[in-house]
Amino acid sequence: MSAITDKISPLSFESALEELESIVERLSGGDTKLDELLRLYEEGVAYLNHCQSRLGEAEAKIKLLSSQITNPKASEDVNG
Repeated sequence: MSAITDKISPLSFESALEELESIVERLSGGDTKLDELLRLYEEGVAYLNHCQSRLGEAEAKIKLLSSQITNPKASEDVNG
C-alpha cells in the first residue's frame, strides 16, 4: 500500500468526501505550483477511489439486506 492509501483506508466515507472536496477547492484556486497540483491530483484520485469503494460496499450490503426481506403479501396469500 502507498502512504496515501494507508492514510485514507481507515476513513469513513464522509471524512474522505470532505477531504476530496477540500482538494478540489485547492485545485480550483489557480495559484498552486505544478508539483503541488500533481500531488493534490494524485491524492484526490485516491480519495475518490476510496469513496467509490465505500459506496460500492454499501450498495452490496443494501442489495443483500433487501433480498432478505420477505414479502408480507405473499405470506398472507400462502397462509390465508
